[in-house]
Parts: sequence; C-alpha cells; structure tokens
Amino acid sequence: MDEAEERLRSDEEEEEEEGEEAWDDWCSDGDDAAGRLLCLFCSSWFDTDSSLFEHCAAEHCFDFHRIVNELGLDFYGCIRLINFIRSKVAENKCWSCGQSFSSNTELCSHLHGVDIIEGKVQWEDDVYLKPFMEDDSLLHSLSMDDDEGDEECRISVERGQCSGGNGVLAEPLGNKLSTLTEGTVSDISAQFERECTIGSAKGEDRESLAHETNDSQLKVARASVNARAVKTVDDNYFGSYSSFGIHREMLGDKVRTDAYRDALLANPSLLSRATVLDVGCGTGILSLFAAKAGASRVVAVDGSAKMASVATQVAKNNGLLYDENVKAEQKQGAQVISVVHTKAEELNQKIQVPQNGFDVLVSEWMGYCLLYESMLSSVLYARDHFLKPGGAILPDTATILGAGFGKGGTSLPFWENVYGFDMSCIGKEVTSTSARFPVVDVVASQDIVTETAVLHSFDLATMKESEMDFTSSFELRLSESGTVVPGVTWCYGIVLWFDTGFTDRFCKEKPVLLSTSPFSTPTHWSQTIFTFEEPIAMVKEESTIASSALVGTDECPATVLRSRISIVRASEHRSIDISVETTAFSSNGRKRSWPIQIFNL
Repeated sequence: MDEAEERLRSDEEEEEEEGEEAWDDWCSDGDDAAGRLLCLFCSSWFDTDSSLFEHCAAEHCFDFHRIVNELGLDFYGCIRLINFIRSKVAENKCWSCGQSFSSNTELCSHLHGVDIIEGKVQWEDDVYLKPFMEDDSLLHSLSMDDDEGDEECRISVERGQCSGGNGVLAEPLGNKLSTLTEGTVSDISAQFERECTIGSAKGEDRESLAHETNDSQLKVARASVNARAVKTVDDNYFGSYSSFGIHREMLGDKVRTDAYRDALLANPSLLSRATVLDVGCGTGILSLFAAKAGASRVVAVDGSAKMASVATQVAKNNGLLYDENVKAEQKQGAQVISVVHTKAEELNQKIQVPQNGFDVLVSEWMGYCLLYESMLSSVLYARDHFLKPGGAILPDTATILGAGFGKGGTSLPFWENVYGFDMSCIGKEVTSTSARFPVVDVVASQDIVTETAVLHSFDLATMKESEMDFTSSFELRLSESGTVVPGVTWCYGIVLWFDTGFTDRFCKEKPVLLSTSPFSTPTHWSQTIFTFEEPIAMVKEESTIASSALVGTDECPATVLRSRISIVRASEHRSIDISVETTAFSSNGRKRSWPIQIFNL
C-alpha cells in the first residue's frame, strides 16, 4: 500500500513538473512591437507587409498575393480576408479547412496550400470588415496610404480614394475619415453622413455610383470610426485607473478587499498549486493574495501601462515577482507573479499561454449598478479562452437587487433646513434633475420603504456576453420590517445594488458573499438611485379611496408598484442605458402609469 501511494505521489509530481515546464515556455513580445506587423499565423513581427507576406508564403503555405489575384479581391476583400484569418488563428483553427488544434504550434505545422478557391468564400460576411485585432498595423499598411502595396494586391485604389467599381473612383474618403475621428463621438454620426454621402448636385452618374459603393464604404468607415471611438473610451478608462486615489479608495474598502482576501486565502483546496489569471489587476492585490495562498503561477493583466508597472514593482518588492531567467530550483519562496500590460482580449498577442490553461480566474470587475464600465465582457472572454474546462471563476455569481426609497434617500431634507433657513425650492429643482440622471450615493437602510426585489442573477461560470442586457419586471410593496410608519408613505424612486458570491461551487472551505446592500456596511460602490418624476403615495392596507383621485396620490395611495427595468449596454462604449417603467395599483384595482424614464450611466 505504501509503495502504491509512493508511485502515485511520484506520478503527480511528474505531472506538476510537466505543467510547470509548459508554463515556463511563455515568451513575451514586449512593447517594442508597437507599429510593427504581426504575422497572420505565428508570433513573428515584420517591418513591412511585403516581408510579412513573403514569410507567410514560405513558412505557412499562404500566398496572399496569389489569392488576391485569383479571386480579384478589392480593398475590402483584403480587409475581410486578413480579419477572417486572424479570427481563425485565435481559435487555433485552419483558415482553409477549418480543422481545430490544441495549440498554435500544431496549427502552424498543419497549414497547407490551397487550390483555386471557387464559389462563395468564407470571409464574405461584413463582420470581417471590423478589425479583429485592435490597432492592427497590417490593415493600415493595406490602406490608401500604401500605393506600392495596393499595386501588388491589384486593388484599384489611389491615395485618399475608394474604389467605386468599374474603374471609377468615388468621393475621396481617406482624409475625411481622419477628420471624422477628431470630433467627439456624439458628433460623428451627423458629420459622418455629411462627409460620406455624394450629393446629387454632382450629376446623375455620380449619384448612381454612390448607390453602388456607399454601403461598403460606410461599413468600413463606420468600423474605423467605431474602433477609434472605442479606443478613445478605453484609453480614458484605463487612464482613469492610473490615479492612485481610486486605488486607495478600493483598497480601503474593507468589505470589498476582505471578501477577495477570504475567498483566496481561506480556500486552500482551490488555490494550492493552482495557475491563476487576474484580470484588471490594478495594484496587484488579488495576485498577491493568490501567491500567498500557494498558487504555482499568477498572471496579472491590466490595460493601464502605469498600473502594470506599479503592480510589477509591488510584486518585486514583496519577493513575489516571477523571473523567467531564474531556474526553478533557484527561485526563492513564491516568486510566481507575472504582470502583463494588455487588455484580456489581447493577452495572446503579448505572451503565449497554454490554451485554456488557468485553473482559476479572479477579477474585481464590478462597476456602479454592477454593469457600469462593462468590464464583465473582458472577464467572460478570458473565461472562454484561458480558463480550463470546469475551472473556477471568482466571484462566480452576481445578483442585482432593488427597492423603493423614501424622502430620506433624496437631498430634500437637507435643503428644507439649512442652518434654520428653508431652501426647499432648491431641493425640488435638484430632485427634478435627479429624475433625469442616476445618482450614485449611499442610501441609509431606514430610508428603504419597500420590500427588496431581485431583478436579475448571473451565473458567471456559464453566462453568455449577450445576457448582460436584460429586462426585469417586479413588484414592490411597503416593507413589513417596521421602518414604515402607519398611514401614507411616499416612495421617491428605486435604488439598485448588487451582491456577488464566491459560492461553495468553488470555495469549498469558506464561501464568501460581497454585498453592496443598504442594509450592509457601505462600500465604494454605494448604491445607484433612480428618482421618480414625482413621488408615489403608498399604503400597506386597504384604505378609503377617493374614486376620482389619481392613483399614487394622498387621496388614492397605491398598495403595489409594478416596475419594469431594462439595463443594456449603451452605444457609447463602457456605458449602460437604464429604462424605468412604473405603474401604481390601488386596493380597488385602479392603476396609473407614468412615462418611461431613460437614464444613462
């Protein structure tokens, strides 16, 4: 029996060593690749598109120029082809036959030449007009600015012009696209239509040409504008997290930080010898917890160059930074943390990692009202591409809850008595403004006047990105907790908050709940307040009702509010739109509905 255990232990150690060797094979491309051209199939970089395509033909059996010539691809066809191939390679699939592989190395060994392609090509879908890889320099090298490259590709497009087909050139767009992106996002749509529409005053022939070419030009231009707008928002977003003030606030939030600490340090069966991916690492505190918990390797990812640098220094100062130049037997303690400056979606462009190679994915991704900043999509991408099947995601559940709040949840009480003076006229104006904009603030538990309702729950281990957009219908009745006084109670709006769970699905030893509820210790997320256009009178029990009075007034208070709230990702990247519909019902069945309120966060 002892010999069997010894052999089993020996086998496990060999497996661990093999796993560590696989992780040690990572190679970082570094930041010096900016502006250079990444091979379509492997991690090689080139200074020109001609050298890149020569490499692809010689090493990967992909003759770009032959395919372009044989199919007569125009500029847009080339863009589609490149984005199609990048998307397939990211999935370790052969672009021509679709066969899947477990690694990029296996894929590159398989690549083969193709015969003349007949019929419909796989990249005809306009989805491939959108750059698959952000800031793909290869796409820029194929643009109107590269006359030589255009000649080689037989794309009849000259500098600043778009092909209209039949050898005729449409209105120049090159310079106008750069002009478009200089304005604000809100200005783009109107300016875009002005710049890209060819006026009828230029003749019937030009108008006919516009009809033939406008659709494809608009799609490419919109994709370019949208990509630049997204990049601008991302730059501002990651830049905002370069401020140490916000990190001081988050680290000082004991509810938040203690929850992650307990989940990571108090569950040894999950973290011991685990490989961990920390998405949006900031100062690296979660990575430090993971390393302290016994993780064998931790990769910390952050889109802010400054914070990636800070996290690297913090890990180094605490003796936890991984050094690929130091042999395993020479490492001291838990030197397991590697910090990568990138977005989660582009991690494979920075380092090579085993596909679905992480045991644990941890991230503090939550924003105001849970979904503000839309970082959840990055976490889901990392889950699908980098987490092992059945791997742990922390937290693994999230729930949005809501309730009605009373006058104390507004600023009215403050303005009603300012050093003994009545300034309620200001309070009414402020409250009116609040009915158009969400307010992030702490609502005291005694100001909650209705029972709590669950709006939506997310299973982060299985949910799809599309499930981030949802609509919830629910009812609110006055609370039975005793905080509501007898008689009429006025409900001034709905307040939302969220809970996230580190459940016993993954945290076997110690499940943890992180709550931002008004009934719990306040956090830096506070709550998100949506104020009604006018307060609604409510009662617990049936009361004498004036038959002609409007429901929700003092003469005809409501016994129940039915609300319908939709939360969707806004057109502006990283923002969300919230719509609130409210209907009040009286005890005798009469009802009254208010106009839909639209909020943007």
